[in-house]
Amino acid sequence: MVARSKDKLVKLAKQLPDAIAVAADISKVDEVKKMVKQAYAHFGRIDILVNNAGQGYDVPVEKIDPTVFHYLFDLDVFGQLVAIQEVVPIMRKQGGGAIVNVSSGLALMHLEHMGAYAALKAALAHLSLTAREELKGDNITVSVLYPYITSTDFETHTVKGGATSNWDAENSEGAQEAWAKADPPEHVAKQIVEAIEKGTAEILAHDWMKRSTS
Repeated sequence: MVARSKDKLVKLAKQLPDAIAVAADISKVDEVKKMVKQAYAHFGRIDILVNNAGQGYDVPVEKIDPTVFHYLFDLDVFGQLVAIQEVVPIMRKQGGGAIVNVSSGLALMHLEHMGAYAALKAALAHLSLTAREELKGDNITVSVLYPYITSTDFETHTVKGGATSNWDAENSEGAQEAWAKADPPEHVAKQIVEAIEKGTAEILAHDWMKRSTS
């Protein structure tokens, strides 16, 4: 289990058999590589990688801050790519493995103020599905999960840029209704397990979440 909050991880690791807590910032290449090495040294193999790190960015396209966007690219895309690159040789040597990359339902939509984050998650999905084709001969499955709104503190840590979005200002009731329908984390966790067990290419949090050009 990996995150920047080591204290929370250590507490959780004590509740799970043979779990280890590794504090790492996924936006930093060296820490990602160290993370994989620590996991491999502890378990002697790596069968599954779940890339779930990420941070949101709510901003109009014309006001995207290049510095912020670059950091979020490192966190939401590049760090996860490095993790994949580090585990693939291990999985190949073992004879197989499973990689699940958590994208976002926003990657399938065109919503105001969500362009930056959606672009990052779309990039992760595209890399994932390409890797799936490249690695299928090695018995390594790569899956993409597109969650809906999830009841976590994700929104609290989302970077805000520019004016308040039209959705928030003009459709507050709609926004509240959407959050009222947010999925519990357990729903997403079950779908991650499904991706691992079935090796499905793409999993949508809900059937109605189809690719949209609206």
